[in-house]
Amino acid sequence: MAKAASETRRAQRLLLDALRTPEKLPALAPADWELLLRVARRVRLLGRIESDLSRAGLLENIPPRAAAHLRAARNVIEHRKTLVSWEVNRILWALKGIGGALILLKGSGYLLAGLPPARGRIFADVDLLIPEERIEEVENRLVERGWFRTQIDPYDDRYYRVWMHEIPPLRHRERGTEIDIHHRLLPRTSRLSSDPAPLFAAARPLGDPRLHVLAPADMVLHSLVHLFLEGDPDEGLRLRDLVDVHDLLCYFAQAPGFWAALVPRARELGFERPLFYGLHHAQELLATPVPPDVLQALADAAPRWPIRQVMNHLIHHALLPGHPDHPSRWASLSRWLLYVRSHWLRMPPGLLT
Repeated sequence: MAKAASETRRAQRLLLDALRTPEKLPALAPADWELLLRVARRVRLLGRIESDLSRAGLLENIPPRAAAHLRAARNVIEHRKTLVSWEVNRILWALKGIGGALILLKGSGYLLAGLPPARGRIFADVDLLIPEERIEEVENRLVERGWFRTQIDPYDDRYYRVWMHEIPPLRHRERGTEIDIHHRLLPRTSRLSSDPAPLFAAARPLGDPRLHVLAPADMVLHSLVHLFLEGDPDEGLRLRDLVDVHDLLCYFAQAPGFWAALVPRARELGFERPLFYGLHHAQELLATPVPPDVLQALADAAPRWPIRQVMNHLIHHALLPGHPDHPSRWASLSRWLLYVRSHWLRMPPGLLT
């Protein structure tokens, strides 16, 4: 038991050190490289490590076999970027003549806006945010142009359309790529505010006037809401999402007024608690530079001391990957408890039952 815990801490330390100080990776021992690659692959951060080393000109200074794994990850990511960019192009073609802006969320938004989180990030699908009143028109047009509704149980289909913040995903019949169409960030039944109107009002246009991304503060808050309210009982909280938040904060912090506007925007949208957890853990795990006055302004968003201690423990275990050879029961329990918490916040008890 003690050896398993020690090996788990070693694996986590290797990954966090690689993310925080990639310039030290050339000095890593071969045995540590082997473990780092296994852990980073598990949490889909191989591409991020490759990107950091390439930008620093250090990829040639690491063991050749490790570099080969990282280059392979980069090739996969570049391929996915091409697929996502082409999918967005085809969506614009399919929706030609339909008015209104399309807000790209998460990975596709980072990619098309040229933001740092797109660097070394794996891409899975295209997430769109559109007004709820346009859902039927957009969905029908996409179905007419080559996408199809994934086959799910009628009960689940109704669950999506009546209670959730998105409709069932659409998949292209030839390319196999998926589109997730959202009309808000959280289910309409969520205990946290889910009014999307302020998000649409503040969205920023991209090169094509039909494409938008969320405003900087909203982008950070959405990433945190997605991280802390979309718990997965198997995967847990996604460390790569916290890395996205770290990158966004470091990038947007260069703009005057960003930090001053972040906490007030979180209060306006009702996302103070996710912001509190996000800044705390980004600072603790990734050494994200957060101004002290921002943390002080969020002090009243913290839960009471006992709950805070429990949540810090659960989040830590659910965020950090375990050792591939030593699965942790505590980590599994933490992931499951946060999964239950996410559903508790997403729906009232009667409806949840």
